[in-house]
Amino acid sequence: MRIGVIGPGAMGEALSTRWLGSGHDLLLAGRTPEKAANVAAKIGAKHGSISDAVSHGEVVLLAVRHEGAYATLRDAGAERGAFRGKIIIDCNNPVEVERFTLVTDGVTSMSERIQELAQGSNVVKAFNLCQAKVWGMQPPQFDGRPLAVPYCGDSAAAKSNVRSLIAELGCSPIDIGPLHRARHLEAMAAIVIGLLFTGYDSKTVFNLITPPP
Repeated sequence: MRIGVIGPGAMGEALSTRWLGSGHDLLLAGRTPEKAANVAAKIGAKHGSISDAVSHGEVVLLAVRHEGAYATLRDAGAERGAFRGKIIIDCNNPVEVERFTLVTDGVTSMSERIQELAQGSNVVKAFNLCQAKVWGMQPPQFDGRPLAVPYCGDSAAAKSNVRSLIAELGCSPIDIGPLHRARHLEAMAAIVIGLLFTGYDSKTVFNLITPPP
């Protein structure tokens, strides 16, 4: 699968590294080209401009700080249809870290706003409930159980692709429904971020545990 990654930070690097290990064709980009080039060289990926990442990817991972996400999309041509036909994975959290509260209105999620902005795309919310170090685990397991990764979106085909990318990490994909459920994932992320910033280990997660059959 061709994957464009926008954001050479910890999340982008961790997920890119794992997907490269699975054989995907990946191009990394960021608003600071030098950083993207350095991270790409470190992990063995290609690098280019943000527009290159959009053009390259069947799937585009948006892994930037929420404060700059919409501007990044606009600069990449989101309102001109640059993302048309693309799957956008939104792993971002619109959380104000001093009070651990959402900066959205609580009615519309960041993912839904991205869907509106990136005309013709299919947005899937995923990978937003864990710190980047969790995605570096091979595989992410806790008490011998694979990490459950919830995801949501309005396109069944887009979700199928993201489901495969989750499973390749050794995780258990959990389809929680349409894109509006991203509101719940973002609210849950505020809880997780609050725990991490108040002293919990960076690999702290909430996991789904079901009884054996």
